[in-house]
Amino acid sequence: MNPTLSWLHEAVTWLLTPALLALVAACAIALAEAGLALGERLWGLRRLAAVGDVLAVQRVARHRLERADLLARIPPMLGLMATIIPLGPGLAALGQGNPGELASAVTVAFDATVLGLVAGIGGLVVGKLRRRWYEELLEGMEEAE
Repeated sequence: MNPTLSWLHEAVTWLLTPALLALVAACAIALAEAGLALGERLWGLRRLAAVGDVLAVQRVARHRLERADLLARIPPMLGLMATIIPLGPGLAALGQGNPGELASAVTVAFDATVLGLVAGIGGLVVGKLRRRWYEELLEGMEEAE
């Protein structure tokens, strides 16, 4: 490796652990968002409708949809990042005759991909459902006016 670029490799390698921790956190957040969305569907939307303030419903909807949209977009990017980072050292190890290290790197890469996709799918599903629920709620409120 070019000695002048070794600092870059070290910096990128340092990002792997935070990316993996963020992916685990994103999966937990996706699970929590699914639970919140269920409660929202069963009780929360009725309470919002009872208030009768269209602007308040729009504000709440925008906030909750933005959160779900971020959850749908960021974890897959982190998963890709955490997929690529270990492959560099793994391929270098293969070049030095150590296929075991490549196998370990590929395992981490695939695990990171799965975590990113699981959290992203959770965010996508919650966002799509919420979008439909809020559109129906707002249409009903506007018809009632």
